[in-house]
Amino acid sequence: MSLPAAFEERERALLGPRFAALHTPKTLTPARGVTVNTLRCTPERFAALAGLGLEPSPFCPAAFRLTDPACKPGLHPYHHAGVFYAQEPSAAAPAALLQVHPGMRVLDLCAAPGGKSSQLAAALAGEGLLVANEYSAPRAEVLRQNLERMGVRNGVVLNEDTGRIAAALPGFFDRVLVDAPCSGEGMFRKEAAAVTQYGPALVDQCAALGREILDNAAALLAPGGLLVYSTCTFSPQEDEAQVESFLQRHPEFVLCDLSGVGFGHPGEGNRASSPDFPAERCRRIWPADGGEGHFMALLQKAEDAPAPALRPAKPPRPGKIPKEWQEFAARYFPVLAGSQPAALKELLLLPPALPLPSTRLHQLRAGVLAGSLRKGRFEPAHALFMAWGTQCTNREELTLADPRTAAWLRGEEIPAQTAGSGWCAVLVDGFPLGGGKVSGGRVKNHYPKALRNLR
Repeated sequence: MSLPAAFEERERALLGPRFAALHTPKTLTPARGVTVNTLRCTPERFAALAGLGLEPSPFCPAAFRLTDPACKPGLHPYHHAGVFYAQEPSAAAPAALLQVHPGMRVLDLCAAPGGKSSQLAAALAGEGLLVANEYSAPRAEVLRQNLERMGVRNGVVLNEDTGRIAAALPGFFDRVLVDAPCSGEGMFRKEAAAVTQYGPALVDQCAALGREILDNAAALLAPGGLLVYSTCTFSPQEDEAQVESFLQRHPEFVLCDLSGVGFGHPGEGNRASSPDFPAERCRRIWPADGGEGHFMALLQKAEDAPAPALRPAKPPRPGKIPKEWQEFAARYFPVLAGSQPAALKELLLLPPALPLPSTRLHQLRAGVLAGSLRKGRFEPAHALFMAWGTQCTNREELTLADPRTAAWLRGEEIPAQTAGSGWCAVLVDGFPLGGGKVSGGRVKNHYPKALRNLR
């Protein structure tokens, strides 16, 4: 791999004789890994069932490194079932530092494609509220699809500018993650485009954008709350110097000490402007550590920081529950019987139990798309089965070894062996793969065409 000249010159000047040791990866191939979705499965059960070459990742208790370079995790049935998220190993580290607990209000401010958001959702364990935002509309749609695949029930997906969110929801969140758009110096080995598009102008542009996003994140955080700032770059302007500048602008924050996390290396003092900045409280992952590269800082807002008055969330107006939904839920999802879906034209959505205050923010999805009303009948959505498939009363049970599993993911009809007539959830080893409809002893395939294994 040929490194950009400007990058190598800067890093050699900063690191001196440590340059080769830190920037030389353990293998020539890019580091690859998977992070287990603990909403679905424990890491131990996943490792026992998946049949993949794995070794534990040092960066996150729910993550593994892939040891087989030929492995294509995106084609694995468990990927389709939302049991894991495929990502570079060090990318799993920041979300695990945020100390999320069930019941909290959590914001992932730069969330696409969704790996870190799915970790935050798993930490919430279905309680509280996760808001995942992405500024780019196409990437926000990918984010929505990934959270749907992971079975997240209590999420809101936004496609917004961070400044608009800060104006609408000041002080609303207990936890905020900013995995900032960055110059991508940690992606040189993984993505050729990261090398070709790199330059000092990009570093300056990303540093300015990160500064803006961090200021908005500060406004969104409640007093006493935690903020994790992370990048996949090594640039001082985007890392230590960025955090140093933030603390100068926001004296209500303190930099927490990450020296006890058990992985990586301390931050570097010569990447900040002042020798007084406690850079060692930050954390760095270098290519030599087994990941592609990450920088992380944990910041806490003072308990006595000014707290803006929160606008109370308006409970949804109770309306008439469509009888088509009532009948469907009573038969197939008794756990949802009596639930009050929100109507959006012909679509019915099951909103999070902890609502978001009414705003004019652009929401792609709030909660789970249950399905649609069509000509006096209810037709369930793929998302409903991904979120509650294990609780469906009619299930077609598959296994990894069953050839019907691969056929299902290709979009084919399969013989019904455990499901009766009508709608059914299709599961592999107990993990949801969507829904189908049984007629004449066969399961008609309703797996979305865009998600099928056609290779």
